Amino acid sequence: MIVEHSTHPKFLSNTYLVADGQGGPAFFVDAGGPVEPLIEAGERIGLTPTHVLLTHHHFDHVSEVGALRERWPKLEVLISPIERDLLGGLTGAGTDGAAADLGTVEAGETLRFGALEVRPLHTPGHTAGMLSFLVGEAHGSAEAQAAGGRSGAGSRSSAPGGFTGGEAVVFTGDTLFRNSVGGVKAPGHTTYTDLRDSIMGTLMELPPETIIYPGHADATSVEREWESNGFIRVWRGLDPQGSEPCTALGQPARLVFLGEDYDGGTKAWVRWEDGSDDIVPGSRVERGA
Repeated sequence: MIVEHSTHPKFLSNTYLVADGQGGPAFFVDAGGPVEPLIEAGERIGLTPTHVLLTHHHFDHVSEVGALRERWPKLEVLISPIERDLLGGLTGAGTDGAAADLGTVEAGETLRFGALEVRPLHTPGHTAGMLSFLVGEAHGSAEAQAAGGRSGAGSRSSAPGGFTGGEAVVFTGDTLFRNSVGGVKAPGHTTYTDLRDSIMGTLMELPPETIIYPGHADATSVEREWESNGFIRVWRGLDPQGSEPCTALGQPARLVFLGEDYDGGTKAWVRWEDGSDDIVPGSRVERGA
């Protein structure tokens, strides 16, 4: 598997170019730019991208769809139906202003690119329709090895997404990062419980060796995050929850955990006076308040 990536210097958002090998079919995951290095890489390796798979609708993940389509006009852009509706209300989203140009893909479907099988996983929290994309080499039928194609769920397994192949990678959008997790106060968000369940009940159920390619900053692995991610360690009961009084987003709360964030700052798990929880930027928390 070939995975090339480019990182935006301001947003630290990642765009990925993925293929099963040199000269094979290929696809992009997200399109936050800059995409020029990936266009050059695709031409150098002789790839033929056919799709852009969007994890969610936020600007820093979709802003360069138009630039990719200028180079490959037949690119099919896919996003979850929920995110498509949210994107349609934005301006300057980088999709030529036309949500109607976007196709949709849902958890339970299978996308195939040569020997690669792509399984969308629904991982809500940061946004309602957030998709993570589990990618690995398909095993079994000749159909599974055929170039380019789309099918239903196909054969099932106990693994998230029903993936039945071998080693895999997962593109997690803004759900899970190296040493951190996504927030649940961005536009289109759902709940803390959704985010925790997406991480613990879906992503952490993948094999430990699965490589994680997040929507921002550096790659990691399921095994590494299981052992080292501070939020996950508290959820596992390995480290204690805190209860320090604080002010979060201008409201009284308790600081349950303050961890790293992908941009060098911090991310805070807070508990409100009504007992509900949220993940918010650490910069919006005043300790001891």
